[in-house]
Amino acid sequence: MKKIYIQLSYIRNTLSFFAIISALTFTQTVSAEDQTIDMLNKLGKENMVFSKKIVKINIGEKVFWKGVKKGHNVEFIKGGVSEGVGKFRCALSKDTEYKFEIPGIYAYWCIPHKGMGMIGFVVGNDKSNLDPVKNIKYLGKSKAIAAALLSSL
Repeated sequence: MKKIYIQLSYIRNTLSFFAIISALTFTQTVSAEDQTIDMLNKLGKENMVFSKKIVKINIGEKVFWKGVKKGHNVEFIKGGVSEGVGKFRCALSKDTEYKFEIPGIYAYWCIPHKGMGMIGFVVGNDKSNLDPVKNIKYLGKSKAIAAALLSSL
C-alpha cells in the first residue's frame, strides 16, 4: 500500500511539474495596441484555456475576449486588480471587451474553469499591484499556473 501511495504521489508531482512547464512554454506575451484573446476548450496540450495568458497593453487600450467555444466567460479576480478598478464579469458564452484606464496588473479567470487553470493576466503599463495579485487564493491548477506566469513578469 505504501508503495502505491508513493507512486501516486510521484505521478501527481510529475503532472504538476508538466502543467507549469506547459504554462510557460505556451505563454505568449503580447504588447501594444488593442488585443484579442480567444476563450478555448483546447490549445496544444492544454484544456480550458485563454489563447494568450499574459497580455501587455498601454493604458487606454482595449482587450477583446472572443467566445470561440461556448461555456466560457471572463471575470476580474477579487483582489487581482489595482485600486479603483470596478468589478468586471461577462455572461457565459458572450464576447466582451474592456478598456483599461488604470495602470497595474489585472488578474482574470473563466468562472466555470478557474480550478482547471483557465486564468490570464493583463499588464497595463506597470506591475505596482504585483504583491496583492500573488496573494490571491488561486484554485486547483490555477495555483501552479499563476505562480509560473507571475514569475515570468
